[in-house]
Amino acid sequence: MSSPSPSQLSLEATPVHALAEPRPVDSALQTAFPILAMLSFCHFLNDMIQSLLPAIYPLLKDSFRLDFGQIGLITLTFQITASLLQPVVGIYTDKKPMPYSLAIGMGFTLTGLLLLSHAPNFPALLLAAALIGSGSSVFHPESSRVARMASGGQHGLAQSLFQVGGNVGSAIGPLLAAFIVMPRGQTSVAWFAIAALIAIALLTRIGGWYRAHVPAHRAARASLSTSALPRRTIVVTMVILGFLIFSKYFYLASLSSYYTFYLMQKFQLSVQSAQLHLFVFLGAVAAGTLAGGPIGDRIGRKYVIWGSILGVLPFTLLLPHANLFWTTMLTIVIGLVLASAFSAIIVYAQELVPGRTGVVAGIFFGFAFGMGGLGAAVLGELADHIGIEAVYGICAFLPAIGLLAWFLPAMEKPRRA
Repeated sequence: MSSPSPSQLSLEATPVHALAEPRPVDSALQTAFPILAMLSFCHFLNDMIQSLLPAIYPLLKDSFRLDFGQIGLITLTFQITASLLQPVVGIYTDKKPMPYSLAIGMGFTLTGLLLLSHAPNFPALLLAAALIGSGSSVFHPESSRVARMASGGQHGLAQSLFQVGGNVGSAIGPLLAAFIVMPRGQTSVAWFAIAALIAIALLTRIGGWYRAHVPAHRAARASLSTSALPRRTIVVTMVILGFLIFSKYFYLASLSSYYTFYLMQKFQLSVQSAQLHLFVFLGAVAAGTLAGGPIGDRIGRKYVIWGSILGVLPFTLLLPHANLFWTTMLTIVIGLVLASAFSAIIVYAQELVPGRTGVVAGIFFGFAFGMGGLGAAVLGELADHIGIEAVYGICAFLPAIGLLAWFLPAMEKPRRA
């Protein structure tokens, strides 16, 4: 019998009991770095567009006379449309892959972006946010699946490369908003339609690669064994991961949505200066995301999750009491440490439930987005009542939930090679 060619192999999830010894499928197939690079760049463009929305909140607040509660509602609308649809997309495409859905989803983002640039009132802003969120609901679970297929067995590295594109885009968006949108007004948002068109072209090409690998993808799924862990353990572990996602994204919502207002109120910074500080923080998030996956491949994902969520607690407790310099330094450390968890959580969950790459990615990306949106809405209302500085004092304790990582089962041995 001739050995299978690389094109006949898939990079689907490795069974839990086989993680210490990579399967022949994984070791035989080379990592598809060109696909990962294009996927990461499209993630960069996608999240750059999405980050424009919170970055122009000060402009929208003044133009439409919004309060913090309405700003939180815009974020909630975006995050809910993104989060609720993602598991549905993952469940459907696990059974029936749709390679070109990535490009179609980006079309929704393009439509929402153009509407945002000419929205005449608050309901139109909500509709624009919903369209951008719908595009995201398709992009993230399907892109995560393609990243795993192209990983060559280096699942943590592939997820980090994929996710770092999004984090860099999220960091660049506020910077572009500060120098392009804020001086020129709301209509200048339409210029970013060029980025969406580039992404559509690249995602169409990625869809062709994905389509060529669908038969191998299905064959590998059929050969996967079930998890070695009991069903009850899997359910409890997923719940614990959900609490950790809640902790991470509720806290991140306090920074991504309200950090500029916090700096402007506490330190009397200008809008542009505050957005530059937000850019620095989001850049640290991008760096942390890139590091988390490879470190998890090397030392074990449980340790990355544990250290990332709980390890950030001393810095969040210090943040509300720091001056401007130390506020900047602390948010850099917080971004680096806290962001390293998500790649590890995604791959850990995919290995917990082998063969369900799309639905796991959809659930966790969707839940993360949902927690971010809920956090923005709740914290916005809270800020209207007790002040933005008091909100940061309360949020400082959220990383203590990281203690739950103690109960996560150790599913793999460290790979030190």
